[in-house]
Amino acid sequence: MEAKPVSYSRTVMSQIVLPEQANPAGNIHGGEIMKMMDNTAYVVARKHCRRNVVTARVDELEFYQPIFVGQLVTCKGQLVFVGRSSMEIAVRVEVEDLSSDQPPITALTAFFTMVALDEHGRPVEVPRLILETEEEKRAFEEGKRRYEMYKHKRQKKAQPE
Repeated sequence: MEAKPVSYSRTVMSQIVLPEQANPAGNIHGGEIMKMMDNTAYVVARKHCRRNVVTARVDELEFYQPIFVGQLVTCKGQLVFVGRSSMEIAVRVEVEDLSSDQPPITALTAFFTMVALDEHGRPVEVPRLILETEEEKRAFEEGKRRYEMYKHKRQKKAQPE
């Protein structure tokens, strides 16, 4: 299995917020934006491993800015860490008001952990990551720390009291 650079699976997806995606005040529903982010993470993971993937965890979902009907939402996703069968994807959502010349601003961010599956639905190994920049190396180490922390938590929960 050949290792791949982070840039290989980097993904950008955009769409306009429609009225049916919003509440009566015109703000996008949180679930709608999470769905867009999950789709972006899915594409990144699927491109990297070329297998079916499922969402295992969403971590550090933070809303910074409201998003309204008519605004352009752009989800940017890239791998930050890979384990044996899991992949952590950082997803950043930018929002842009198309009626002004203001640049896009970050509306929210999150980390999605996706797991690659074989044809029988069992976790399967994924390609390693080639880290090309200092930023990618730093993000990988942070992702590795999160991975180890969650692995430790799972093991602790599995032990009888």
